[in-house]
Amino acid sequence: MALSKEQIAQRIARELKDGYYVNLGIGIPTLVANYIPEGVHVVLQSENGLLGMGPFPFEGEEDPDLINAGKQTITTVQGSSFFDSAMSFGMIRAGKVDLTVLGAMEVSEKGDIANWKIPGKMVKGMGGAMDLVASAKNIIVAMMHTNPKGESKLLPACHLPLTGVGCVKKVVTDLGVLAITEGGFKLLERAPGVSVQEIQSKTAGKLIVEGAVPEMVY
Repeated sequence: MALSKEQIAQRIARELKDGYYVNLGIGIPTLVANYIPEGVHVVLQSENGLLGMGPFPFEGEEDPDLINAGKQTITTVQGSSFFDSAMSFGMIRAGKVDLTVLGAMEVSEKGDIANWKIPGKMVKGMGGAMDLVASAKNIIVAMMHTNPKGESKLLPACHLPLTGVGCVKKVVTDLGVLAITEGGFKLLERAPGVSVQEIQSKTAGKLIVEGAVPEMVY
């Protein structure tokens, strides 16, 4: 059974390590803030100028002055701080962010990512994604395995304009967890009830399967 967006976020939250500084991109990645494991203390950074972002607020408790880079209302944690974009991107460009979680429209078997533009559609620009993919120590992509037409989003090469080249380390989709290796996508885990054959059929890029692939725990 394919995972929901919330379950994808839960699985990615297991990648968080104590003491990490983490940037969560727009879309599925923002949900990771709701599933940080007990005993793991991380500092969430939002590129619009916040260090110490908390989970989403409950309905009726939203503060319209507290938003993330995707303009969603958020909460803060004790000790959080606010600053301007120059300092925020100074942190990112200086390599102070340990992990970045991004959404994507396409990922290639070489770790390239396309997540900012679809030709012919109006966009405001790449935003902070360019800096994040160029500077983060570790990038995990959270996305659905296929697009609404049922076409694979894990490709031999990206068709859409690139955001970054060779930067993605791991992809978590609604079907499984895949690492980017020199040989292509290596299947590490599969969603409960999803077969290796289904994942193979929906992965256009080279897929490496070694031995029995365990079901995902999230």
